[in-house]
Amino acid sequence: MHLPVDAEAAHRAVAGRDPRFDGRLYLGVVTTGIYCRPSCPARTPLPHHCQYFPTAAAAVAAGFRACRRCRPDALPGTRHWDVRGDLVARAVRLIADGALEDGGVAGLARRLAVSERHLHRMLLAEVGASAQQLGRTRRAHAARTLIEQTAMSLTDVAFAAGFGSIRQFNDVMLAEFGAAPRVFRRPAASTTATTTQPSSDRRTPDGQVATGAPSIALRLAYRGPIALAPLRPTLAAHAIGGVERIDAGGGHTRVVDAPTGPAVVHLELDPSADVVTAPLAATFRLTTLTDLMPVMTRVRRWLDLDADPALVAEHLGADPLLGPLVEARPGLRVLGSLDGPEVAVCAVLGQQVSVAVARVFQSRIAATFGTPIAPADVDGAVHAADHPGSSDGEVALRTFPRPEVLAAAGPEAIRDAANLTQARARTVHTLATAIADGLRLDPGVDPATTRERLLALRGIGPWTADYVNLRALRDPDAFLPGDLVLRKSLARYTGTPLKQFTPAAAEALSQAWRPWRSYALQHLWTQEVYA
Repeated sequence: MHLPVDAEAAHRAVAGRDPRFDGRLYLGVVTTGIYCRPSCPARTPLPHHCQYFPTAAAAVAAGFRACRRCRPDALPGTRHWDVRGDLVARAVRLIADGALEDGGVAGLARRLAVSERHLHRMLLAEVGASAQQLGRTRRAHAARTLIEQTAMSLTDVAFAAGFGSIRQFNDVMLAEFGAAPRVFRRPAASTTATTTQPSSDRRTPDGQVATGAPSIALRLAYRGPIALAPLRPTLAAHAIGGVERIDAGGGHTRVVDAPTGPAVVHLELDPSADVVTAPLAATFRLTTLTDLMPVMTRVRRWLDLDADPALVAEHLGADPLLGPLVEARPGLRVLGSLDGPEVAVCAVLGQQVSVAVARVFQSRIAATFGTPIAPADVDGAVHAADHPGSSDGEVALRTFPRPEVLAAAGPEAIRDAANLTQARARTVHTLATAIADGLRLDPGVDPATTRERLLALRGIGPWTADYVNLRALRDPDAFLPGDLVLRKSLARYTGTPLKQFTPAAAEALSQAWRPWRSYALQHLWTQEVYA
């Protein structure tokens, strides 16, 4: 199995209760049959009683169950696998994103262009668990979170977490945790969740789509800290009018085009806090409970909640240029995406214009081609004072249009809708058509190959392709050497005139920051724009 350190170093981490290895390494104690995180406060076992695993699923596959004291299952995912671009790493990322829910192991193997047998063999060799085992562990961890944080019935929990039957749910929970699901129910759940299922009529009398059903409040865990001070303005700068709403009290509401229909996500971001370690409060208003897992996964990817700040800081913090920035903003996240095609289209709309102008273009596209959400389905009112033109005191949020919609609309309609140049409208249409025809823009694809395919499209240059790699593909080593803001920041820090600081110079300087150049980029952007 692929472990981040050898057994001797792993035992030193366990003996020292080093939290830096939590989530990257799991300890199985053969005398108890329990697996723990390295920082578990329990007595350190003897070295010959220890087995080490790269994933929780591998520990379960070897016959261990989760420790009830240190809760290794409560750890969020890790971006450790994102550093690698090989078959196994891509498979792990896709499974974490819920790829098995769509087409099972066979569908996953097809996406990776390998046989199921070869995929199985490679995962066992590198990860210590099969694709199915990784998927079961993912569902079990999600189910435990729902049991502990909500008042949902166990039946609803089972289907919201992706289990196919109650029997499977019970069996997997027993294998993962050594206890039946009901054991994890707290006496008084801190949140509630409705389980009303949507009706077959999905539209209101005025033709708007209604989300209709469950609202689930959760606390999203992550490896602390998280730098909220730069995250709030970063989210605001990229918010698409009509698709997102920002409240003065720190709330951020966003429409997500989920698998079975529109969902609305509301985040609470403390406006007075610069750095936090407590879980983020989020409310998910869904079309059906089965949308919870994919939407929650997208939100985690959007906010980069699976980042490992200690791992990034260990590498970038030693750099003389970046060290002070890393120290000043611990837990800085790289903004991801809720939808890869949306980010790609928005990147084209933002080519060679200011962020403010790009947002105008994006809002116009959403207003013309997006699908409205009934105002009653959005938690909290959207007032006409914030959106001139609303006649009833509220205005509907809407989804961002899918690429199939833009491809069918044609370049002329796109140009007229957003008041674009003919060339930019053609590029948006070309990109949307390519995505509709099968170009995938998600963390499971190979960044280098996808970059080449994007560059082959007329009107898309290196900046746009690299930006898509950064946000949609979640490549932790993505870098935009030609970005003007980046070059301004680097020129200022190095004392070099901007005209002399070329993209080639930025690329050369960035080599020392591999494989975490996306975080270096975010630090430099943040310092230049939001400092």
